[in-house]
Parts: sequence; structure tokens; C-alpha cells
Amino acid sequence: MQFQRQIEVRTNGRGLVDLTREVAACVRDSRVTSGLAVLFCRHTSASLVITENADPSARGDLLDWLERVAPDGDPRNVHDAEGPDDSPAHQRSALLRTSETIPIAGGALALGTWQGIFLAEHRHAAHSRSVLVHISGE
Repeated sequence: MQFQRQIEVRTNGRGLVDLTREVAACVRDSRVTSGLAVLFCRHTSASLVITENADPSARGDLLDWLERVAPDGDPRNVHDAEGPDDSPAHQRSALLRTSETIPIAGGALALGTWQGIFLAEHRHAAHSRSVLVHISGE
């Protein structure tokens, strides 16, 4: 069995948006009880990450770490056509992932207790982002 849905995500600028409920709804609607959910972020300045969903400080630490690794306005970056966050947004996207694969067991995402699925917006401005969810199984 195959199922696909595109999730449209409106961001408020740099930060994390929890997609766990939307992806879980896709799994329910697919009626797949055993299989895989593959998520694909269709952008080069946003990405996906599975991380802590209970304590917001863990997500804040992740965003702070990304800032240290790929700071805005680094004079060594040449690609700045859309501003000082342009190249760092692409670098952050490369550090995280543009796709995630999650097992489906018993008709639900087989995430751990404290895991959530997040879209990471790496640009300062608000954007509309698309995430393709493909579910396969039986």
C-alpha cells in the first residue's frame, strides 16, 4: 500500500515547528499498520530533525548550537544574495537532514517517548515550506 500527502508549513522565521501530529494523521489516514513513513523537506534553507519534544530548552540548545556552527554574517561566506542568513541557512540544512524515515508499527509512528518531528526553519523571515510524506507498507 502506498500513500502520499504534502504538508504545508507556515513558519514565523528561524526556529522549529512541530510536525508530529500532522505526520501521525497521515499515518492514520493511510491505514498502513506496518511500514515506513518517509518525510522529505523540499527546500535548501529548511530541514527536518527528530529531537526532544518535551523540554523546550533542548530545542533551544540545538538552535544555539547551529548558530555557533553556522553564524549569520560570517565574512568567509560568499553566497549572500538574500542577506547575511543566506549561506548559513544552507549550511544548517546540510548539517541536519532534508529527509527522515520513521518505522510504522501497530498503525502508528514508532517514535520514542520523547521524540518529535520538527521542521527547522533556518531563515529569519517567515516562509511557506512543503514537506512530502510518503507512506508505504501493509
